[in-house]
Parts: sequence; C-alpha cells; structure tokens
Amino acid sequence: MTSKDEITTCLEELKKQYVPFKKEYNLPDFTDLNKQFDIEEIDIETDFLLRKIRRIIAEKIAGYLRFIEVILNPNNTPLFLFKLIKKLDSEDREKLTKLYEKLGSFEIELVSLDLDYDEKKEAKFIIKCYEMFNNDVKKDLSILISKMNNKDDNSKKVNGDYFG
Repeated sequence: MTSKDEITTCLEELKKQYVPFKKEYNLPDFTDLNKQFDIEEIDIETDFLLRKIRRIIAEKIAGYLRFIEVILNPNNTPLFLFKLIKKLDSEDREKLTKLYEKLGSFEIELVSLDLDYDEKKEAKFIIKCYEMFNNDVKKDLSILISKMNNKDDNSKKVNGDYFG
C-alpha cells in the first residue's frame, strides 16, 4: 500500500520531469493539464513522458467519443438516457456531430503517433488537444449536459409513453 508521502513524492517527481518539456515545447502548465486530463496517474518511470501524457489524453478522448456516440446513436442505450436525450434538439445534435467529428480526427492522429514516435509531434498534439478541450469540448458538452440535466420535462406523456 502506498502512503500519502510516496504519492506526493511521485507527483513532485513527475512535475520535475515535465518542466523541461514545458519549456522546450511551450506546453500548458502541469496543473492545468492535470485538471483536464488527470496526468498525475502516469508512471514516472519512463523514457517517453510525452507519449505517456498523450496516451492519458487518448483515454479521455475515447471516453468522450463513446459518450457522444451513445447520444447520437442511442441503440442499446440504457433506458434512463432516452428521456434525457429527448431534451436535445436538432441544433444540439448538430453541435454534438461536429464535436464527434473533431474528436474522431484526433483518434486517427493518435494512431499515427503510435506508429512513429516523434517527441515534437507528441508535444504539438498535447497542445492541440488541451486547447480544443478548453475551447470547444468543455464548453459545448457543459451546455448540453446542463440541458439534459434540466429538471423541466419537455416531452409529453401520453398513455404512459413519452413522446418528444
């Protein structure tokens, strides 16, 4: 079992390893990147820190892609989501589709980066993802999630069935 001191020491070591990359490639601040992508979970014993960071980001992208896909194509979706999805209009779905396409293009780029390691390309990808998440994903998904969580029921109930 790892103690709190060991975890703190590992995190401090990770931050130290990150500093030269931050300076060389003008990467986002460690704390900001960590808030967005949970990079503190990285095993610090690596020769390829930027690759590890990019892979953590890839997991986040994959999670958002799956979530958006469930909303856009609700086959085999848990029943509780159907009622929430009905609160979204065509404009919301269009935003989600554009976001899905952006995230999908990142998925393709991830495969390319996995095939041929290049530190500079890894850094550019990290910067691009960080900016996209802060400028597009976070904002758009927050609005849509708020709309889905809205307690006002916009659907009509007829004979026990819901119609949007």
